[in-house]
Amino acid sequence: MSKNAIVSFKGIKDINAEIALTGSKSESNRALIISALSEGQVSIDNLSDAADTVTLNNILSQVKLHQDPDHYLTVDVGHAGTAMRFLTAYLSTANGMFHLTGSGRMKERPIKLLVEALQQLGAAIQYTGQEGYPPLNINNGFKQINKVVKIQGDISSQYLSALLMIAPTLPLGLSLEIVGELTSRPYLEMTLSMLKEAGIEHQWDNQTIHIEHQSFTSANLTVEPDWSAASYWYSIVALADQANISLPHLKEKSLQGDSKINEIMIPFGVRTSITPNGIALKSGTSVNITETLNLKNCPDLAQTIIVCAAAKGLNLSFTGLETLKIKETNRVLALQQELAKIGVLLIEENEVYTLNCDQLSFPKKACFNTYDDHRMAMAFAPLSLFIDEVEMEDYQVVEKSYPDFWKDLEKAGFTVREV
Repeated sequence: MSKNAIVSFKGIKDINAEIALTGSKSESNRALIISALSEGQVSIDNLSDAADTVTLNNILSQVKLHQDPDHYLTVDVGHAGTAMRFLTAYLSTANGMFHLTGSGRMKERPIKLLVEALQQLGAAIQYTGQEGYPPLNINNGFKQINKVVKIQGDISSQYLSALLMIAPTLPLGLSLEIVGELTSRPYLEMTLSMLKEAGIEHQWDNQTIHIEHQSFTSANLTVEPDWSAASYWYSIVALADQANISLPHLKEKSLQGDSKINEIMIPFGVRTSITPNGIALKSGTSVNITETLNLKNCPDLAQTIIVCAAAKGLNLSFTGLETLKIKETNRVLALQQELAKIGVLLIEENEVYTLNCDQLSFPKKACFNTYDDHRMAMAFAPLSLFIDEVEMEDYQVVEKSYPDFWKDLEKAGFTVREV
């Protein structure tokens, strides 16, 4: 049964804290698949304790122990979208028969383009429910019939990453042709960089990525702390009167596309400095923002940035939000419904989304719904700097990516009380 929590911040908005973030969920999930494909040659340090990563790790252990290739093993990813995409590709090359399923919401999230790409390569995959959506039956007998496959680049970069990770194990290798505009390019670059650390070479020519059949080499993948998690601290620093937040072990040059937050938040008044131990955030003066912010390459930052801008009364415009509609929830609709509680509109017109903060007002108390979406909870929690009591519905949803979020808030002077 889900529980709510009251989040408050008492006293002056002057925050000083050091916050040690969990390992990147994005890096961890890729590392787990690469390690499994390498058959133990690749080890991992600083694995994330996010629920999605724990789920994927447990499933891969379960698959490794599966000893009856003639009977289906049920694999349930729950809400873990990355696990669903990565496992669809990984299990298609594994020795066994698998029934891959997930939560009710997962069965509403499309996977058709990835399944079609795998089927073109020779995978034996069937839908067991609505065509184009999980659950899936994935069968023995992947016999590669094609090397070249085309897939749209503007739906989910996880489809492409899933294909690229299995590419070196395919007898013919893979030439992946990206059709149209590529969404979330940094996530693809992350996948290729981690594969290279494990000995896998690639060529990227215009819109096509080539990976030949090749063997993994012995390697250790060290997972960096999560820049997506860091984004919530950028929001807090932007909204506080004064704040100094230290985030150990984050790198200036990161594989993670969400490290872009350090540039995006400069006009919001957040300054990032490199320290011997990581980075430090300090509040400063905001400057006027006139340009439209394109979040195509970092969609997981969208809720954080939009809520922060709304709280600061900035009538900003955004593009690159289309993939938000097929995430854990329809994040655009969720933002529109919850921002209305502080008098703010998020208006959509021809794939441009504009905030109207003319009626912005902070009530004494507000209850925000999370829609089974961890990022909704963490994006709205900083509003407790302006609202005496923020009631967060299903507050434990943060376990999906940042289990210690509420504990870390308390370190920074917030109070979190379960109700």
